[in-house]
Amino acid sequence: MRRSVLLVPVSDGGLWSARSGGVRWVCGFTDEVALARFAVHHGPGDRPMNHAALLGARIIDEIVPSLGEPAGLAVDIATDDGSMFFPPVTGIVPDGVAVDRDVQAEGDGRG
Repeated sequence: MRRSVLLVPVSDGGLWSARSGGVRWVCGFTDEVALARFAVHHGPGDRPMNHAALLGARIIDEIVPSLGEPAGLAVDIATDDGSMFFPPVTGIVPDGVAVDRDVQAEGDGRG
């Protein structure tokens, strides 16, 4: 995922995201077909959906931390058998924004 270029819908000057389960999910798509499936339900009618092409690493390392709330990456959410979720936890997002960082620190045996 980190080396993959993902297509991220752009809306009102920002990246399209959705909130679910207390997490803000930046939505990315692996190709134009997957983006088109999403656009059918969430797009601007008969116009093409504007999008940005971003590396997965940039989304996880730069964009997610800048959101100021628990955030992760949802990939191909309009694909029944291919959706992938990268939640805001240690090992996926930078440690400083991982929601489980306090739990990890308490259980690491140091102290």
